Amino acid sequence: MSPSNSSNGPGRPKDPAKRKAILEAAKELFVRHGYDGSSMEAIASEAGVSKLTVYSHFTDKETLFAEAVQAKCAENLPELFAEPSADAPLESLLLNLARGFNQLINSPEAIALSRLMIAQGGQNPHLSQLFFDAGPQRVLDQMERLLEQARQQGKLAMDSPRRAAEHFLMLVQGCVHFRLMIGCVVPPTEEESEAHAREVVALFLKAFRP
Repeated sequence: MSPSNSSNGPGRPKDPAKRKAILEAAKELFVRHGYDGSSMEAIASEAGVSKLTVYSHFTDKETLFAEAVQAKCAENLPELFAEPSADAPLESLLLNLARGFNQLINSPEAIALSRLMIAQGGQNPHLSQLFFDAGPQRVLDQMERLLEQARQQGKLAMDSPRRAAEHFLMLVQGCVHFRLMIGCVVPPTEEESEAHAREVVALFLKAFRP
């Protein structure tokens, strides 16, 4: 099924509200039923649109899955996917990113999807790679870009923005995330998450301030 066969027709504008509804339905069903258990027909029904409309916005299920993962990341980390102004306070920016990333990876949806990826990784490594490229890799790339910009502005001093980006994200992830993944801890309170984010940013700046 190609997009040119859709009811929208080639060259006609797509409805952003329908696209959003499809992404929301996809995020819900992929978490609830897994990748293989979520058909394009089921996603269309959940979104209240036709299957043709789903294909007109997203060429195939792999594309829709990747877009849904990307959308989830962008929702929680808007500052990471925007171009920060040169005079944006670095500490505030890092703190917002720490809060957003912590909320993202510890959300019930992200935990469920990560468990799904781990469970089926041996059977479908292609899908696991698709998930990693659309989510974690994209976040890492954007974090590296932001840190490189800060280095060029003289706000940070580091040999490798890529490694520094990995350090920052893994510090934010912490041990609580792993414990949530295996179900042996309750989600942290807002106060605990805030204290963790502030501690991570303080440690990071202490290591990389010029």
